[in-house]
Amino acid sequence: MLSEERYRMILKILEEKRSVTVTELTNLLDISESTARRDITALDKAGKLIKVFGGAVLSDNEFLSLEPTVAQKAEISQEEKRKIARYAASLIQPHDFIYLDAGTTTGYMLDYIRETDAAFVTNAVAHAQKLARNGMYVILTGGTLKSSTEAVVGAMAALMLKDYHFTRGFFGTNGVSRTAEFTTPDADEALVKKTAMAQCREAYVLCDHSKFNMVSKVTFGSFASASILTDEAPEEWRDAANLILCP
Repeated sequence: MLSEERYRMILKILEEKRSVTVTELTNLLDISESTARRDITALDKAGKLIKVFGGAVLSDNEFLSLEPTVAQKAEISQEEKRKIARYAASLIQPHDFIYLDAGTTTGYMLDYIRETDAAFVTNAVAHAQKLARNGMYVILTGGTLKSSTEAVVGAMAALMLKDYHFTRGFFGTNGVSRTAEFTTPDADEALVKKTAMAQCREAYVLCDHSKFNMVSKVTFGSFASASILTDEAPEEWRDAANLILCP
């Protein structure tokens, strides 16, 4: 099969499915993984699709190449984030063992948590300090401190989290799309999020409306692994079974 013919078929598949993985292309087109990856790279450079980890998405999803700092994030959608954080905090029950991810929206939860019998593990230094000041029992993960997000990340943090079993976990995200699902710009941070999410009996991703149809560099979770807490969602997302509109 000629490369131009493969390109047309890949784009046709994307028009129908809106996303495709390398594995799907190898099966659908009967080509090798290296060929599928090479074709995706060529089409990405041509602006025909967006290359993401493990596959490709339609270019109508906006790709996030840079990550804002905590200070920059704090200036965006404050009212919406607080609405989500208030509802998320209300889900915490007595004696819960909570994982609290780094991020501005999860940080706003600290203003609304009233359950003093819950225990917390977090990879955010600022979250840990505020929880401790409020008299909560809190464990801060070990690892490498990432200055831009003030999160503790890396293999050491992930290894520590594998020993815990959380009743609930609350996570931030940089992008949510039907194709790449929950994404973040940093592989080390994605590893921590993914590991913690797998250890949660119930997981929630706190996502204001601006995060929908955005794709960042690394996928850390699937829609099957968590519910989405949001202030508002695009019309095409309203049928998502795991979507919760915060009152």
